[in-house]
Amino acid sequence: MGEHIIKLPDVGEGVAEAELVEWHVKIGDIVREDTVLAAVMTDKATVEIPSPVDGEILWLGAEIGDTVAIGSPIVRLKVAGEGNVKPQGGDVEAVAAEPPAKLPIPKPETAAPAAKAPPKAGGTDAKPAPAVSKSPQQPSVSGAPRPEGEKPLASPAVRLRAKETGIDLRQVSGTGPAGRIGHEDIDAFLARGPQVARASGLARNDAVEDIKVVGLRRKIAEKMTLSKSRIPHITYVEEIDVTALEDLRAALNKEKRAGKAERPKLTLLPFLMRAMVKAISDQPNLNSLFDDEAGIIHQHGGIHIGIAAQTPSGLVVPVVKHAEARDIWECGAEVIRLAEAAKSGTATRDELSGSTITITSLGAMGGVATTPVINHPEVAIIGVNKMMVRPVWDGTQFIPRKMMNLSSSFDHRVIDGWDAAVFIQRIKTLLETPALIFVD
Repeated sequence: MGEHIIKLPDVGEGVAEAELVEWHVKIGDIVREDTVLAAVMTDKATVEIPSPVDGEILWLGAEIGDTVAIGSPIVRLKVAGEGNVKPQGGDVEAVAAEPPAKLPIPKPETAAPAAKAPPKAGGTDAKPAPAVSKSPQQPSVSGAPRPEGEKPLASPAVRLRAKETGIDLRQVSGTGPAGRIGHEDIDAFLARGPQVARASGLARNDAVEDIKVVGLRRKIAEKMTLSKSRIPHITYVEEIDVTALEDLRAALNKEKRAGKAERPKLTLLPFLMRAMVKAISDQPNLNSLFDDEAGIIHQHGGIHIGIAAQTPSGLVVPVVKHAEARDIWECGAEVIRLAEAAKSGTATRDELSGSTITITSLGAMGGVATTPVINHPEVAIIGVNKMMVRPVWDGTQFIPRKMMNLSSSFDHRVIDGWDAAVFIQRIKTLLETPALIFVD
């Protein structure tokens, strides 16, 4: 029998390190070749690390949330044969014997991201500590109610006092013989404060769960902090009448063209993307990235529109590259493809990077108005709010119209308020008169 060291492989060109976001194994597990050992994240792409050999897990070289350098040891296996750990000297043996300080040896339970209790002195795994410990001298205050029909033991005087103070005696543990409840138990119960369980059946919960911020959630937190700390936002909200646009969209979705490939079902987004392309042609400075450290605005010719998408893992921004070269249906098909890839976790690093301006939409939950956070280092983000039928005055009467707000934010260091208003008003005109979107 021998030992085999698995190091973090190269997970992408130019990537020097990655964050460990998930362990799929624990110490003592038997794994086969190609068994997925762990998942690491670089930028917004998650990569699975498979085992190249069969063996038994002896050591895991990082905790969930640790940043690991490419080439660092992450797993040690017991394998049949000699393995790749030299019995005498050698770099591999030295690495195996003394792992770097930044890669502490985790306990088997570190496969889960939630914080765990430290092991006991004897080396065995410790059970998680309860959220609320109880002193043997004090009665339980928030214990589970007694079973239905079981009557708490208490004197008439104690029962009267409980009734007058609104306390459910089933929620009070007695310290007397056979669990009998006395006045001192009522006093202890009341001393816990006004949030304790009452006759309504509500029970106090003092549990605290510590959840480590790792993986995509940490990337999102870092990105939002960077954006809000470095970019002075200005948010502009405008009301759009999309009645005509919705009528056109419905008609186009019903159209079947003989001899033509099946077209994707159009949503609002492809129309908005094409309107943005036209508006950017008049104001190319909106399609820029601002390097504030160098004092340079990188104004792009290609319009690469990021579409903020919610996935089970968190918010990601797949990018429709060169929207200026795509028609309505091509934009729609690419949005659908990227959204499916993002939700399934198969989107590539290239598909999740390179945007020059972003659209964010909460769909039916879009609210009346929002204050979107700019996708740093871009200078603008277009926020779509939910569509609602509202009465609109046409000069003689109120008529029902499909209305929607655009809530958009701009980097005020680069975009003046006037320029932001002109940009959104141009988009408003195109969406309210959608035939203009198709006019070159």
